[in-house]
Amino acid sequence: MRGRRALRASRQTPFRGGRVGAVAGDPRERNTFYFGSTGGGVWKSQDAGHYWENVSDGFFKRASVGAIAVANSDPNVVWVGMGESCIRGNVSHGDGVYRSTDGGKTWTHTGLERTRHIGQVRVHPNDPDTAYVAALGHAHGANPERGVYRTQDGGKTWKRVLYRSERAGAVDLSIDANNPRIIYATIWEAIRRPWELVSGGAGSGIFRSNDGGDSWKELTRAKGLPKGVLGKIGISASAAKSGRVYAIVEAEDGGVYRSDDFGETWTRGSEDRNLRQRAWYYDHIYADPKDPETVWVLNVDAWRSSDGGRTFEQMSIPHGDHHDLWIDPNDPQRMIEGNDGGAVVTLNAGETWSGVYNQPTAEFYHVITDTQTPYRIYGAQQDNTTLTIVSRAPIAGITGADTFAVGGGESGYIAVRPDDPNVVFAGNYQGIITRYDRRTGQSRNIMVWPESSSGEGAGDLKYRFQWTCPIVLSPHDPDTLYHAGNRVFRSRDEGASWEAISPDLTRNDPSKLGASGGPITKDNTGAEYYCTVFAFAESTVQKGVFWAGSDDGLVHVSRDEGKTWKNVTPSGVRPWTLISLIEASPHDAGTAYVAATRYKLDDFAPYLYKTTDFGKTWKKITNGIPDGDFTRAIREDPDKRDLLYAGTETGVYASFDGGGRWHRLGGNVPVVPIHDLVIKEGDLVLGTHGRSFWILDDLAPLRQFATSIARERVHLFTPKPTVRYRVDMGFPQPPKIGKNYRMTGATMVTYRQIEKPSGEKVAQNLDAGSNPLPGVPLQYWLRDKTAEAKLAFLDARGRIIREFKSAPPEEQEKAKQQKESPEQTAPQGTAQPPQTKEPKVQVEAGLNRFVWNMRYPDATKIEGEGGTWEAFENQLVGPQIAPGTYRARLSLDGQTLETQFEVRKDPRVSSSQEDL
Repeated sequence: MRGRRALRASRQTPFRGGRVGAVAGDPRERNTFYFGSTGGGVWKSQDAGHYWENVSDGFFKRASVGAIAVANSDPNVVWVGMGESCIRGNVSHGDGVYRSTDGGKTWTHTGLERTRHIGQVRVHPNDPDTAYVAALGHAHGANPERGVYRTQDGGKTWKRVLYRSERAGAVDLSIDANNPRIIYATIWEAIRRPWELVSGGAGSGIFRSNDGGDSWKELTRAKGLPKGVLGKIGISASAAKSGRVYAIVEAEDGGVYRSDDFGETWTRGSEDRNLRQRAWYYDHIYADPKDPETVWVLNVDAWRSSDGGRTFEQMSIPHGDHHDLWIDPNDPQRMIEGNDGGAVVTLNAGETWSGVYNQPTAEFYHVITDTQTPYRIYGAQQDNTTLTIVSRAPIAGITGADTFAVGGGESGYIAVRPDDPNVVFAGNYQGIITRYDRRTGQSRNIMVWPESSSGEGAGDLKYRFQWTCPIVLSPHDPDTLYHAGNRVFRSRDEGASWEAISPDLTRNDPSKLGASGGPITKDNTGAEYYCTVFAFAESTVQKGVFWAGSDDGLVHVSRDEGKTWKNVTPSGVRPWTLISLIEASPHDAGTAYVAATRYKLDDFAPYLYKTTDFGKTWKKITNGIPDGDFTRAIREDPDKRDLLYAGTETGVYASFDGGGRWHRLGGNVPVVPIHDLVIKEGDLVLGTHGRSFWILDDLAPLRQFATSIARERVHLFTPKPTVRYRVDMGFPQPPKIGKNYRMTGATMVTYRQIEKPSGEKVAQNLDAGSNPLPGVPLQYWLRDKTAEAKLAFLDARGRIIREFKSAPPEEQEKAKQQKESPEQTAPQGTAQPPQTKEPKVQVEAGLNRFVWNMRYPDATKIEGEGGTWEAFENQLVGPQIAPGTYRARLSLDGQTLETQFEVRKDPRVSSSQEDL
């Protein structure tokens, strides 16, 4: 569908940070910093972390960032290694290395695509074209693209200079600032399978090069280092004292180690397990560039030593689970740190830090909506809380004031009573569920079986619940709640009691139910609990039709409310495949869709299946989704049979023919893992793992799309019913130098005013989600670009309320020149705002969009001497139309098309139709 750029997503929210595994600062510009999100690309701040803006959208093909480095000799050169090396259960991989030579404005992909996960990038301190990459390689299987790579020509060519094996890759690098020919590297043997994480083996070790990487000496068994099996190792050479090197070592007798002779011999410092717990997720160490006795270690908490690593004090940093630290080589007071809650900046050595509520990089596992007006969105955020937020706010932006937690925890599903949205059931790991009541603020644990599973293997438990386990309210009875472990459970009293309504619906393989972790450190948090029911759905068409999918590759159906179950696994689904989501068709009881993945088995192909006969037969439906873009979610539009949406590792796709062919939905939706999606009131709500929630407004063109439309010269789509919401934009002011601020009630929103090619001036929020443009979104298809067009809006009697025209040819040419950057910042530094332009009708080939503000013409402005402040200009705006039926008329090239649409009253408003 050409022109999908007009399918705009809005309301990216909340602004609450997600996991950051890579940070860097500009060594010359004191306020300039970068961070790499594990699912949201690269972000840049030029005000010391007060505000962040994405700089990788439109350039990166993957969203997970593993490492980032700014060249000290030329800070315009920024290197990014893709794919985080903290290989948790839901880790996303990358596609090699990107490089910018203009401070992040543009990026070039420089290769190493098959490395998948990059632990570190280091740049030669005197040569921005020489860089080293620590490539961990595939997290889920063996591959040869591992080890240390070097480029000496800005990434045009790469040479692997250190290699261990297909199962052990490089994870950390450190260049000696006093002699950049001396480089230290650590190798880590590790693999993550769906049911276990193995950290450590014969391949792990420490290496040093004295000639810039041409040759390496192994230091793994140097005097003083642990003798047994080694796991993950972090390393850092001190710039303050030549020859001093620090290491944090995962081993039976691990801890912090220090060498003062370039790694030839070592002394053990602190052996505190708080510094090395869950080593596979942490084990990061950083030497202060000015003080040889100061060293930092990042783990669940952040630690600092002032005595050369012998003792450590805990440091206070916003959030927890710490992954990366950059210390200014010239000023150690200046740092940026990355953790599971985002990136934070300090300019005073950690006394105070910037916040994390300015980064829309939250990672959600699932998404659901409720029945309120406007509807609210719910999700559980990785290493944070559950969260609900409005889909649109009554003020200029969607802020933290519109957000609250609803019980549960960081992982899992959420279910909201449709008849009483104050009651929310929210999940957490280890099978924990809570019932939350918004009226009282009380949250009650209603888990199926009161058993603490921390530290236990899956085989030791009575019931097995995955990190993310289904919680579903029956669409036929809001008093009936379902929960799934290795069996399906049902409650008819809001969780006060439970009954099992299925046998074990998994393969129940004992070899995959043991304790995870090892051979050094066990790690049993529930993320590796296996042989569980991962997906569950009840048909909305027929009560008692249940679908269940397991994380070990089985699909079952029950047609009698769980009394009996039948294995209907598609023949193409191999054992150990994760059944990620099952969508019971909202149109037919026998039709269901399955989204499955095998990426944790090193298979990155998409797997989608469809049945129309209760699982007797299945058809694979992945045509159009490229290999490598694996699938996690699939939904069918409740208003249009066979209109499907799929969430993949890089974005969202639509199919107009029941899965026969898929088309990527572009627009402004970024490259990001889509873990779930839901259709609500004509919107498509995306639950991303790295860019918070996104909403595609008005699915009318997709619902009305047919192949024949592409052959038409022009087609006018009928917009969805529009609710007459009121939005308080706050006290308006003209744009000023720098960022702009709008006070809306008790909340302040920071924004930048931009001007679209249509002439609209809109505010682009920098610390709050955006509401959709208030009005009727009218969308139309043009086979070819045309010169002139008119768009009129009429009342039910056919009287014209407003009429708009396309821009003159010279203005169209200007808009064409702005195509690469269609939204331009309005002029700043003047006392007066730019002249308000009448919105123009777009006439580009493909899908076009015009949002009518539902108002009569503005009052005539009488020009006098001097300007009129925008606050008073806004008082001249025309009155809003009353709820009712209206028509839109599009005229171009001698052809006229009309469509009818409805404007509805806000149901919360008590005014009558006559009042309005």
